[in-house]
Amino acid sequence: MSDKQGQGNGGAEAGPVQVHWDDSEMRTTYANVCNVTGTREEFSLLFGTNRTWQTGSRRFDVKLSDRVVLSPFAAKRLCLLLQNALAQYEARFGALNVQPDAGTSGELASTPRN
Repeated sequence: MSDKQGQGNGGAEAGPVQVHWDDSEMRTTYANVCNVTGTREEFSLLFGTNRTWQTGSRRFDVKLSDRVVLSPFAAKRLCLLLQNALAQYEARFGALNVQPDAGTSGELASTPRN
């Protein structure tokens, strides 16, 4: 890596890149169900809430609330960020078991949607 300032970065001074996160129009939603679909050009993350309150039911009613569409490159970066965040979480609080037979109540949606 070069110590020369301005080379390869549009004339800006050398140093770490600073990102300003503008949250002025951000909204917060809750999801306990997530699913992913994809094509060659994009991935869609589908978020929703499990509305099934009866335990033991073979049917789950999920109210989808949000869809986030990502390029494959952004999806890969998200995957790496989530893996890192989950590793830190598990190191601090213990392993997470997300197997459907582990007593979950539909929080894990693993069936692909086509």
